[in-house]
Amino acid sequence: MNIEQQIAEAIATGIRALYGGETTVEQIQLQKTKKEFTGHLTLVVFPFLRISRKSPEQTAQDIGQYLQEHEPTVAEFNVIKGFLNLALASSCWIRLLNEINRTEHYGLTPATETSPLAMIEYSSPNTNKPLHLGHVRNNLLGFSLAEILKANGYKVVKTNIVNDRGIHICKSMLAWRKWGNGETPQSSGKKGDHLVGEYYVLFDKQYKQELNELESQGLTKAQAEARSPLMAETREMLRQWEAGNEDVVSLWQTMNRWVYAGFDETYQKLGVDFDKIYYESETYLEGKNEILRGLAEGIFYRKDDGSVWADLTPNNLDEKLLLRSDGTSVYMTQDIGTAKLRFDDYPINKMIYVVGNEQNYHFQVLSVLLDKLGFAFGKGLVHFSYGMVELPEGKMKSREGAVVDADDLMDEMLRTAREISRELGKSDVMTPQEIEDIVRIVGLGSLKYFILKVDPRKNMTFNPRESIDFNGNTASFIQYTYARIRSVLRKAAERGLDTSGDLPLSIPLSEKEVTLIRLLADYPGVVREAGSLYSPALIANYVYDLVKEYNPFYHDYSILREENPSLRRFRLLLSFHVAEVLKSGLSLLGIEVPERM
Repeated sequence: MNIEQQIAEAIATGIRALYGGETTVEQIQLQKTKKEFTGHLTLVVFPFLRISRKSPEQTAQDIGQYLQEHEPTVAEFNVIKGFLNLALASSCWIRLLNEINRTEHYGLTPATETSPLAMIEYSSPNTNKPLHLGHVRNNLLGFSLAEILKANGYKVVKTNIVNDRGIHICKSMLAWRKWGNGETPQSSGKKGDHLVGEYYVLFDKQYKQELNELESQGLTKAQAEARSPLMAETREMLRQWEAGNEDVVSLWQTMNRWVYAGFDETYQKLGVDFDKIYYESETYLEGKNEILRGLAEGIFYRKDDGSVWADLTPNNLDEKLLLRSDGTSVYMTQDIGTAKLRFDDYPINKMIYVVGNEQNYHFQVLSVLLDKLGFAFGKGLVHFSYGMVELPEGKMKSREGAVVDADDLMDEMLRTAREISRELGKSDVMTPQEIEDIVRIVGLGSLKYFILKVDPRKNMTFNPRESIDFNGNTASFIQYTYARIRSVLRKAAERGLDTSGDLPLSIPLSEKEVTLIRLLADYPGVVREAGSLYSPALIANYVYDLVKEYNPFYHDYSILREENPSLRRFRLLLSFHVAEVLKSGLSLLGIEVPERM
């Protein structure tokens, strides 16, 4: 039985004894006492006035007096109008810390064989360009959400859909064929995804130049686009690919291999991974079959030009193109096929798509189309929608002049971490390998935390240097506190100080120590709420609050120098569990912690 339930039952007994009235534990509202008042738990007494037939103040006074006399967990009380503030005995908090100490995987709920399965799709790159800053937020949110759902007892499958086909992929292929002169990642020394991305940019440059020339001849923009030889070649290449032309397919396979090798390197550096990767080239045909089935069953209709559409106006949406007039598919076609394959492959209970908020409408439509096609899972899809992320203007220049490359960003974070480490003189006593490990942990941890601490639904600006401030709401501030605690615990171990076993309940505690235990006790609830709301930000801000409370305690109270052995053991155990919860919470964000800094 937890403390709140124990006190609630004592209150119900007290109301019966004081006033002869009956109330249920469910009717008793206990909440955390506000910081400006003295106490730990507050009882709202207004619901009991009809039973007591007394004023709110007198009712609160009666119940408080009864609890102080009959419930050992209540040490003191005070009354503020109709609110009864209860201060709990130190023994309650010691007992709570003992329970935390005895709990394996504290705050986390391991999955069992009967646990529901959640599939989370994130990343979703195109094979015509490298991963960029938007992908960084996407990957970090998806990976963290997977870890949080695991911590809530879900089986989790992390999945990626690679957009490896379509007109945009053919643009890179055509540009390489025309102007590549056989260049490869090996011959150029470039990452494969960067190399292919350069040809995508080159195509765009040549295409715009072509349009300008056509418009200078008196054509409108629309006419120029319709007559563009480059775009006509690209569309023809796509038709050849879908028809299985050997040369086109071979080029496509070669350039995709270059890109995948580059992606893998970026994912590894970012610290994210996948359990299953789907490829649009393998799912779009499944989607086309479903569209054609829907057409045959009268769910969809064909226009005069041969294109296939869905009329979603009865669902307060619009008409949606599903197959082009030349028979080629669109993104929606692929998403329908991918969804079907996934539910064929796995017994999915919850399907979550981590995709930016510019695709909100797309996922509304996808859900309706899957439902119309008769798939039971259609209505239950979750679109985890998130906002845009940008850099302060002028902080970093991108390779394309508009999009910030993920590899460049991570390199910038490592450079910034290394510079700040030198400025603070934190690398004087470490080996070069230790310094590089810490630079990596701090640099990438700062990137992840700065992005994940923000409500995912909001747009945000990412500032590399600001994210590695050792005194702000940053990963480095939290990591430094963790390393500081680990240092204390190492010294305690060197002195042979034992922290095993239960603490005696008679240790007197300060309010600061009680606050820390209360925060530790909140951790399981924060993990549950983060899972139900799909919000890594709740975890990030919880660990920051924990650090904010621990650092003044560390400065104001002796730990190793405390002469009372019981109190010293308590403070060591308290510090140990603060560190363990920091490590656990940060791991749910995909962030490592250094043992020393």
